[in-house]
Amino acid sequence: MTTTTETPVGGRAAWEPRVMPPIGIDLTPTQALAASFRILVAEGFSEHISGHITVRDDDTGNLWVNPWGLWWDEVKASDICVVSPEAEVLEGKWDVTPAIHIHTELHRRRQDARVVIHNHPYHAIVLAALGMLPEVLHQTGCLLDGELAFVDEYTGEVANAALGSDLAVAIGDASVVVLANHGVIVTGPSLEEATYKAAIVDRQCRLAYDVMLGAGAGRVAQVVALSTRTPMKASLIERAAEVFWNGWIRRLLREQPETFA
Repeated sequence: MTTTTETPVGGRAAWEPRVMPPIGIDLTPTQALAASFRILVAEGFSEHISGHITVRDDDTGNLWVNPWGLWWDEVKASDICVVSPEAEVLEGKWDVTPAIHIHTELHRRRQDARVVIHNHPYHAIVLAALGMLPEVLHQTGCLLDGELAFVDEYTGEVANAALGSDLAVAIGDASVVVLANHGVIVTGPSLEEATYKAAIVDRQCRLAYDVMLGAGAGRVAQVVALSTRTPMKASLIERAAEVFWNGWIRRLLREQPETFA
């Protein structure tokens, strides 16, 4: 293999497309959020009756969120609720879960956490039960490099602001958090980036588990070199997240147009 001493460069600094295929629609905030639910169901991130995604309106501080009682693959734009930073329902046809306090307290403490995604993806909770975080075993896993944290104490349902505050403190500045005996929390500055990151989490946990089974047969896993991770992460955030999101929006427009109603 040819080696080089040049510092690797990633993201738009390495290459930027001249033009991108359009998605064919200008999404409202509620349409985009409804799309995120449908995307993450298809990507295996949903446990159906559980989980919530919030997006902070930076003008008002209020949060858009899914209602209690609808599965993620049922949510339409018109179903989205609006809650205050104190979790009071301001708009919407239905109620929201008391676990909304997972979100309100993270939004309160983290200006960078404009989006908070929580659910119980299967392969992530397998690793959580083993007390493990996935290693960076594939180039896509570089998206999670330096982002992961593990909260190793399970205290039950987060049903009030005090418990939400305790969890927010335990999470700290991490953007991808595996909760022991519980699930995953992903935060991000935009819905596009956070949705892509959430979709990647369970895939990387599944990969880690499958590789661990192979390693049990006497093989040693090969992780991505540290020098490669930062530029690859930049490329995934600055280029891949947009392509992932746009492709899914076009697919939903073709196959599940009711999402946007």
